[in-house]
Amino acid sequence: MNRKEILEKYKKEEEILLISKVLDKICFVKEKNKVMTTDFLDPYEQTIVEKELRHLKIAEYLFFGGYKEAERKILILYPEKLRDLFQNEKWKPNNYLHVLRISLPKALEGVYKHRDYLGGIMKLGVKREKIGDILVGEEGADIIILPEIENYLQYNVPELTRFQKAKMEIELIENIRESNIKTEVFEIQVASMRNDCVVAELMHTSRKKACEVIKSGRVFINFIPEVKEAKEIKEQDRITIRGKGRFCIKAWVRNTKSGRDVLKIEKYV
Repeated sequence: MNRKEILEKYKKEEEILLISKVLDKICFVKEKNKVMTTDFLDPYEQTIVEKELRHLKIAEYLFFGGYKEAERKILILYPEKLRDLFQNEKWKPNNYLHVLRISLPKALEGVYKHRDYLGGIMKLGVKREKIGDILVGEEGADIIILPEIENYLQYNVPELTRFQKAKMEIELIENIRESNIKTEVFEIQVASMRNDCVVAELMHTSRKKACEVIKSGRVFINFIPEVKEAKEIKEQDRITIRGKGRFCIKAWVRNTKSGRDVLKIEKYV
């Protein structure tokens, strides 16, 4: 494995750093014959890492996010001697991920959204890569976390004003409440299926402002950064706008009399 040649393929600093960390862990697994894990990776990072692992012909790995539909996942690298254990699902998921369950008092049920939970935790100085998916429900949220930060969160989250009356519990990952995935469905009308037109409607802003947001690198289509305003959006595309939320183009519904496209949108809240 020629580390220099591998890293030279990447141009973005964050990608170089990501692959460099993964290469370090690969070396550790081979030298020490022990399991290694990464912090949480978003879907775009998972794509980059998996492509490199396949290029290196490494088969002893898996991505794990706590439940079947998880977006954010950790990478688990394991030695060949444990191949049977992991490939036949005999390993223990609870060794790698836990759940911080926040249960709200009746008066606050349904008040907080995804950004309220994430913002509160990050306000405590916790880095985003230490936090997995946040499954929000009326009664609170299940937040997937690395075990290394569970004590810190359990004792410090209640110090946040918004959660002072909430109940905090650490749960095994197998007890996660998947039903807590909450979405809103609505329709929008767009002049065309261009990226800038769709983003403008999702943000409730002008096309000019949408173009600025796209060019700034804040828009992701299917978890890949997209800076082209004219990129065509298709059914089932997932659009993430940093600071505004995550959306899925569920379906093209119809054309209006004026020729605009009506789209069915699902927003993750």
